[in-house]
Amino acid sequence: MKRRTMITGAAGLAATSFAGLPAWADDTFGSKELIDAAEKEGGLTYYTANFAETEQEVIKAFNKRFPKIKVAMVRAPGGQLITRIKTEAAAGKLAADVINHSDRGLMLELADLFQDYTPPNAADYRPDALVSPKLWPGVTLGWAIAYNTQLVKTAPKTWMDLLKPEYKDKQIGQVVGPSGGTTWTRIMFERQVLGEDYWKKQAALGIALYPSGAPTSDALVRGEVSIAPLLYNIIYTKIVEGAPAETVFAPEGVPIIPYADGIPKTSKSPNAAKLFMNWRLSREGQTFQIEKLGNITSMKEPPAFPKGWDPKTVKVWVPKFDEFEKLRAAWLEDWNKTYGYRQ
Repeated sequence: MKRRTMITGAAGLAATSFAGLPAWADDTFGSKELIDAAEKEGGLTYYTANFAETEQEVIKAFNKRFPKIKVAMVRAPGGQLITRIKTEAAAGKLAADVINHSDRGLMLELADLFQDYTPPNAADYRPDALVSPKLWPGVTLGWAIAYNTQLVKTAPKTWMDLLKPEYKDKQIGQVVGPSGGTTWTRIMFERQVLGEDYWKKQAALGIALYPSGAPTSDALVRGEVSIAPLLYNIIYTKIVEGAPAETVFAPEGVPIIPYADGIPKTSKSPNAAKLFMNWRLSREGQTFQIEKLGNITSMKEPPAFPKGWDPKTVKVWVPKFDEFEKLRAAWLEDWNKTYGYRQ
């Protein structure tokens, strides 16, 4: 089954499962006045650094609930998107009504561009997932251990299992540390939670290195490597399409990456923007992303769990934001030396 076919059908199921009362009946997504005003505005412009195909599915699911509000998406890689936001804002021409970005540090530097915003279910979210009360984790990604089911006879169950000699000689592949904030989160977790010598012990096995998650997951599916730490949403889509892979959420913790989404002060459709944010942060929006896109959530009590996630034993791990920024350069240099990686 192709991913697009599966997701389109699933989106309908997700929307149906929450159908029944009018959207404004219990203020889940906002007041009736907000919804009326949003529908009168009729649309919004959405800037995102996330995968375009993924965000298109989110927009489709939102439109199942609110079909009168059209969403025009502008997608660009993370650095380019930040440059565009700064350029447009400096010229007084910022066109975005909602901005979604994975790098909380870069978004925090732009916090003055954003208006005050609080979703109806703000209390449901972990405080450590927010870097500003103006920026909210509409998207949260998380790391899992993936393995090729045709090659691995004894699947790893923990992060510490990835130090076993039986996996030596480039059976394990992973994304290089300096590839970006998501990978920096994972290697920060490894050093702080799994031990100061975790990198050294793992590097000694001989690890295959890849520049990003896409080639790493492709190598796993092709059998070039047997095991790989991967963002769950990346390998999830391949598993749905029939790839010979499975994932493990390890009991030592799941490093997560909360995004930072906000509404610029200059939004021309502020009500539609709030409604889009409200829906995305709602239990319905988060459930859709977990079950159909392979995301995780920053909610204190997740409304759903990915396959294989045992809430009794598996907990998320969120980096302390001050350490996330302060330790980055020095620790990445250490990582490069340990794994023999040169940029």
